[in-house]
Amino acid sequence: MKLIYVANVRIPDEWAHGIQIMKMCEAFSKQGAEVEFLTAARRGKIKDEPFDYYGVKKIFKLIQLPALDFLPGSPSAWYFWWRTAVFLFFTKLFLSFKRYDILYAREQAIGLAFSNFVLEIHSLPEHIRPWHRKVWRKAAKLVVLTSFIKEQLIAEGIDGDKIMVAPDGVSLEDFDVKATKEELLQELGLPLDKKIIMYAGSFYLHDWKGTDILLESIKYFSPDWLLVLVGGEEREIEQIRKNYGSANVFLPGRQPHQKIPRYLKVADVLVLPNKKGEKISEKYTSPLKLFEYMAAGVPIVASDLPSIREILSDTNAVLVAPNESLKLAEGIKKTLMDKETAAQRAVQAWSDVQNYTWSVRAEKIISAIK
Repeated sequence: MKLIYVANVRIPDEWAHGIQIMKMCEAFSKQGAEVEFLTAARRGKIKDEPFDYYGVKKIFKLIQLPALDFLPGSPSAWYFWWRTAVFLFFTKLFLSFKRYDILYAREQAIGLAFSNFVLEIHSLPEHIRPWHRKVWRKAAKLVVLTSFIKEQLIAEGIDGDKIMVAPDGVSLEDFDVKATKEELLQELGLPLDKKIIMYAGSFYLHDWKGTDILLESIKYFSPDWLLVLVGGEEREIEQIRKNYGSANVFLPGRQPHQKIPRYLKVADVLVLPNKKGEKISEKYTSPLKLFEYMAAGVPIVASDLPSIREILSDTNAVLVAPNESLKLAEGIKKTLMDKETAAQRAVQAWSDVQNYTWSVRAEKIISAIK
């Protein structure tokens, strides 16, 4: 079976979608598919070889098609559509010489150029246009991250039978770290004598991630607690250092994805402080960090939101009211003070995440397509 995966993105890049796409291409390949990943040839800050950067096996082809690249990061709508049109033109040209069984895309506009395709949807546009509905109806199968996306698609007149809910996932083998916690703390330059509260991911770029709420919560902790924020842009890191100092906040910066498990495993508690107020946070998101937290075997404190409740519950995490720094601090303290219950929740989370690996996800998707 030949599967063509199409995504109009830059690879490698610093965002989670790159991890998800590369891991899924690897997982589809492990399920026996012959995979070719078509993406855009765009320049970025990261110069590493993509397979090495994402820590995936070179068992599929990565093909970079010509693309517009003279206004990187531009918010212009016309440039977005020109860039999309150029990518679809070269995709159509390239595939006109190819035989394949499945055309799998994360690019919604694929339906404007192709008829037989599977579309993966991670969020819905704020203003749904007729062309969106046309593409969704044309798709042979729709793969969505949450049940809320499925419900809204059905409300838009899309046949529910062709919509498959498939949350994101994790590679459990990435968390098979042999070093002890003490060895990892020394390796990462972290203190041995402090309780570590950790968050890994985007900072202020996406306000709904809630890092501002987490930073506000540090005033409720004593000096023997250390907040570690892994990730962020340089300007964000400098802003945090300026506003919060460095005594109780450790900022190692953005790290290669294969190094993230080593950070997560040294934490005493892992925090997912997503905020309410935006659909993407409340109903659409299926955070990669959530599944990585579960795989790390470390107690989790997370915002009590419908999207998070699809995976977490009171049996495998402590869920707290979103947007409230005091409630977040209380949940973290509760987790660290009741070590026995926290350990039980962490074990349950590790058990639950066995059902959310990239391999399991790929197997279910291919089965549904067949």
